Amino acid sequence: MKNKYQFQGVALSLLSASMLLSFQLHAYEKYDINKAYTGGEKVTWQGNDFQAQWYANPGETPNAAVTHVWENVWEKIGTAPETDPEPTPDPEPIPPTPPETGPSDYPPYQAGNQYKQGDIVSNKGQDYQCLVANWCSGQASAYAPGEGWAWEAAWHLHGVAPEAGMEISQKALNAREETLTNFPQLVAVKNAIRTLSNDKVEQIKPGAATNPANVKRVEALVTADKWETFFPHRDAAYTYENFLKAVGKFPVLCADGENGQDADAICKKTLATMFAHFVQETGEHANQSDVAQWQQGLHWVREMGLDETSYDKYTGATCNPDTWQGKAWPCAKDAQGNALSYFGRGAKQLSYNFNYGAFSQAMFGDVNVLLKAPNLVADTWLNLASAIFFYVQPQPPKPSMQAVIDGSWQPNDADKANGLVPGFGVTTQIINGGVECGGSVEIQQSLNRIEYYKAFAKQLGVSIADNEVLGCKGMKQFSEASSAAMPLFWVKDDSYVAENPGGKSYACKLVNWQENDFSALTQGDYTRCVKASFPDVVIKD
Repeated sequence: MKNKYQFQGVALSLLSASMLLSFQLHAYEKYDINKAYTGGEKVTWQGNDFQAQWYANPGETPNAAVTHVWENVWEKIGTAPETDPEPTPDPEPIPPTPPETGPSDYPPYQAGNQYKQGDIVSNKGQDYQCLVANWCSGQASAYAPGEGWAWEAAWHLHGVAPEAGMEISQKALNAREETLTNFPQLVAVKNAIRTLSNDKVEQIKPGAATNPANVKRVEALVTADKWETFFPHRDAAYTYENFLKAVGKFPVLCADGENGQDADAICKKTLATMFAHFVQETGEHANQSDVAQWQQGLHWVREMGLDETSYDKYTGATCNPDTWQGKAWPCAKDAQGNALSYFGRGAKQLSYNFNYGAFSQAMFGDVNVLLKAPNLVADTWLNLASAIFFYVQPQPPKPSMQAVIDGSWQPNDADKANGLVPGFGVTTQIINGGVECGGSVEIQQSLNRIEYYKAFAKQLGVSIADNEVLGCKGMKQFSEASSAAMPLFWVKDDSYVAENPGGKSYACKLVNWQENDFSALTQGDYTRCVKASFPDVVIKD
């Protein structure tokens, strides 16, 4: 049976080959009336095959009706196989008339303008969204949206779904984010800013046995009575319970010591530092008072002269929805259409939409909670948590104030050359150095902070070393050469990757400047960056 099947297979193969050969014998070139042919060339014409007997001039058409071969240059040699008639070509389609475009909701493109990723402009009746800031702002001849020879590298049509590009799994994106953020400096920062869930924060009560360890340490050092002594003129919203909840939200604050550190000593110095800045930022500052200046802190929970009926304050350029800040941290209105205000609230006097949004993201995982209800920063435990948030959060190239006090920040040679050394003075540089530091003499605000720090240090039993730098005169700003400098923001990676569609990287990279709200401190922002930078990416679960 095996041989039989083999023979049949060979026979079928030979038969197929002979059929193909037979067809090929008649598959001659179609006669071309404009072409000359030499003797021996074969053509097909009107269903017959012909061979030129000698040289055939253009126009000497084969004629099957000729009786004698010597009467024509062409000799009939066979009949051509039937072929499907050539289809009549479709008429050229009439291009559809483009729809009339009305006025755009977006500003017109202006050559020479500086554009940011995500900006939307109109040009020639179409709207375009910026993909790459540098290119969008580049030469109009190359990058003018819809016109430049390379405009598609910089912009894409807004509202038009791009063609599908590279497929990437969410698992791969998560792994890439983990790899790119897994360096010691950033890992330490992430650990420092981790937070307790809000459900657990709400369970914190003075004296509760279930309070977190760091809250219990603070309770032992600052009792409810001491809180009253320290801040007798405080606003009623700054309760002792709210203070403990704010402490509990940030486990790093007054945490157990590491490597033999004295946790109580660090906690006392931390509280003395924070309280001193509270007084300068929110103090009554009354010369005629029944209490000392250092006891006048937390007097203001809202910026002086403003309240929740003060609409449309601190809502300037960064609330503009055409800017990346306005898109990242959208300013809100109340039910009556009044623009909400982002004036100073809380112990840090949190101001502007970008700070409310960043704090909201840290507290709720959603920038919009506090942008829609900024009053919560004044009326709840967030009034003190907002100050602690900025105490533990670094602002590269600045370290966090927490890192200065607990010793995890150590200056390098560049820092030392700028006068930036551990001590209370550098915390003033961090919080308001652009105004209070760098001059040849200590200005009054800095002197106030020093006075308050000394007072709280005495109350809390903090020993101030003789060589501790308390002021910030002569201190220069932190620079990118500082030991605390690090890349913290995601931007599009413009690297060319040959094996990817269009050579695109479909990746983002960390940089030390900010042009969007994609932060390495927020898990998932790497994916957001990739989506925004490559609208054609297809992400699979």
